[in-house]
Amino acid sequence: MQVILLERIAKLGQMGETVKVRDGFARNYLLPLGKALRANAANKVRFEAERATLEARNLERKSEAQKVAEVLDGKTFVMVRAAGETGQLYGSVAARDIIEALAAEGFNIGRNQVELNHPIKTIGLHKVTMHLHAEVEIAVEINVARSAEEAERQIKGESLTSADAIYGVDEDALRPEDFFDPDADRDGDEE
Repeated sequence: MQVILLERIAKLGQMGETVKVRDGFARNYLLPLGKALRANAANKVRFEAERATLEARNLERKSEAQKVAEVLDGKTFVMVRAAGETGQLYGSVAARDIIEALAAEGFNIGRNQVELNHPIKTIGLHKVTMHLHAEVEIAVEINVARSAEEAERQIKGESLTSADAIYGVDEDALRPEDFFDPDADRDGDEE
């Protein structure tokens, strides 16, 4: 199906371009959301008549997105989750969780604006890209830790996936004598 794009769409084209897309993509996404019009003579005339309005609206949205991007730039959001000793989370951090963390800080970001192809399943610092507008992208840092104290330690560059980091125990210095009494009778018989 041939459509006229009413806004810039990544990997598809710029505003005003006539592009060929699959019928389902046009019918289920582009047309209902007002991102495109069917490419016919009447719609081409309609687009040219509304072009100035559409471009002005696009610039306004872009400037709003840039303001939000300036505030978000360099921010780190801490997410406290339960995890095992190896740093593997018992659950995961999904786009929905990131949106909730941003909302708690006063940012209104849609779930479709978060680029998270796979949920976060380990503790640590993770970069997540936000698409605030078709032409405005920003990366925020998500600090996933077991506690607020561990989050602060991770920001300083510490790795929290070893027993030393978690419990303050040096794994290399441990000896079997620390756990077992070498003089103990092995089979439990006292002679």
